[in-house]
Amino acid sequence: MTLFEHPSFAEHEQIAYCFDKETGLKAIVAIHNTLLGPALGGCRMWPYLNDEEALTDVLRLSRGMTYKAAITGLSLGGGKAVILGDPAKIKSKQLFRSFGRFIDSLSGYYITAEDVNIRVEDMDEIAKETRYFTGGSKGAGDPSPMTALGVFYGIKACLEKHRGSSELSQVRVAIEGSGNVGSYLCELLREAGAQVFVSDLFPERAKKLAARTGATAVETQTIHQRDVDVFAPCALGGGLHEGTIPEIKAPIIAGGANNQLLDEKVHGKMLQERKILYAPDYAINAGGVVNCFQELKGYDSEQAAEQAKNIYSTILNILEKSEELGVPTIMAANQIVEDKLAQAKAKLREKKRHRLS
Repeated sequence: MTLFEHPSFAEHEQIAYCFDKETGLKAIVAIHNTLLGPALGGCRMWPYLNDEEALTDVLRLSRGMTYKAAITGLSLGGGKAVILGDPAKIKSKQLFRSFGRFIDSLSGYYITAEDVNIRVEDMDEIAKETRYFTGGSKGAGDPSPMTALGVFYGIKACLEKHRGSSELSQVRVAIEGSGNVGSYLCELLREAGAQVFVSDLFPERAKKLAARTGATAVETQTIHQRDVDVFAPCALGGGLHEGTIPEIKAPIIAGGANNQLLDEKVHGKMLQERKILYAPDYAINAGGVVNCFQELKGYDSEQAAEQAKNIYSTILNILEKSEELGVPTIMAANQIVEDKLAQAKAKLREKKRHRLS
């Protein structure tokens, strides 16, 4: 199978590979679309089983970033980077310096940031080699709190639509994943009076979060089966599929993970048929890219927070369009984005035509 035949190749503009034998760096950058602005997206480090798994992940994630920026109204395109390898074994300052030089060679076509297993201190090493980054210690720092804030307001929007009230007191929420976003979301929900269940692939992490916040730690294999009001996936993607969807009891799915639906068309329809209200992942988890966008402009934390809170309105708009058209929420969100991209493409063609005439 060639790259252009790959099922996740969605007319990407550029795929760039990087290899540095000396540091062990193996990375892929996928630039999906730059109609609305330069491609921005985090860098993820993960021990992928093989190169094809890594390519699939970066293709899906970069498309999601295009849709995320567009649905939120940001002047950004979508891109993503993955570094192949176990972070416990290959992380080094030299590796991130090498990655920074690779990013710099793209001349601003792609701007990188944190994602899974990448920390602020790693971004600081990247920053020594390029200016095309966000999330370093001298900037806005970790975008996870803003991602969690957006998810929090997205959950409130879903509750408003489903039960006529966004009040969170005594609402039961099951959070899959106790990493940065899941942890911050848990804290926000507990402060609002919600009853929260947490899980993680590393059970001790969930137990520590539960002890700190008053949540309840449960097994990650059964977290999606809990009898709760909201299921919030905040781990890796692809968790909503034929095997898990029939087991979900929650009437709302609203979480911070990317690419939650293994297949958007198939599994979006399954959720609609089961009358489960699904907040499209790239819309509800856009707080992080909002934070990065604000950093590029000149960081203002209050402005970033206000923009993240606007995810409440974005989600309500998607839910209303879904109801109006009678289509799954993910399809309604996609339609909004694709209309924006089509308009941007038409404007670009018109500008080119005027230049040539």
